[in-house]
Amino acid sequence: MSGRRSTLRVLFAGDVVGEPGRCALVRVAARLKAEGRADCVVANAENAAGGNGLTAPLAQQLHEAGVDFLTLGDHAWGQRELAPRLASLPWVVRPANFAPGCPGQGVATQTIAGISVSVINLIGRVFMAPADCPFRTADALLAQRAALGAVILVDIHAEATSEKICLGRYLDGRVAAVLGSHTHVQTADERILPKGTAYLTDLGMTGPQDGVLGRELGSVTQRFLSGMPTKFGVARDRNEFQGALVTVDALTGAARAIERLREPIP
Repeated sequence: MSGRRSTLRVLFAGDVVGEPGRCALVRVAARLKAEGRADCVVANAENAAGGNGLTAPLAQQLHEAGVDFLTLGDHAWGQRELAPRLASLPWVVRPANFAPGCPGQGVATQTIAGISVSVINLIGRVFMAPADCPFRTADALLAQRAALGAVILVDIHAEATSEKICLGRYLDGRVAAVLGSHTHVQTADERILPKGTAYLTDLGMTGPQDGVLGRELGSVTQRFLSGMPTKFGVARDRNEFQGALVTVDALTGAARAIERLREPIP
């Protein structure tokens, strides 16, 4: 274990929405890495392409800009060109509890700062489209512990707060962090659970804050008023990075600290 770092600092970004969100992510990730405050960057990118899905070129651009892992969610297939190209994007992770046979992978592992890191992506079932059980899927992945990294991070992309909290407790002590995504509204319940897992119900949204969940206010309002299908453009104003910093003990795989982040982007 000579020369290996004892801690790993992981920056997590909440749902990245459109071009404003991508700019905010790259800007904050680059600065925190340069300052030595982040060794590894994980971002939920299922809304990165115009607010709906992710493309392979954007995945490549974000990775080259310093984002180590990109996770997805219910909009994973929002851009048709992504699915056949996932095999060439080993840092992109789609929910592991999607139906068997779906393209891509539900867990990815890389060596970051000399430490083996695995990211698991799960999707919830409450108020969401059908999927396999995230709890049993996590059990199955963790049963293959030798295939996973020393540090294991989980993005649970889910609607229901109760489902996220329960999964956090269920995995407490077995992974370094369970962090929620999907709602685009940051919660204020960051904590280290009793057995050493960092937890936050929702990381929030990295992107424009003056719309509705990153989309233009006018188009969303029109949908509510008329009930008619409306195209939602990406909002532009008051861009912000939202997420969390987690410090992990690389020797034990347990979290030492979690800090919730909200940073306006001028």
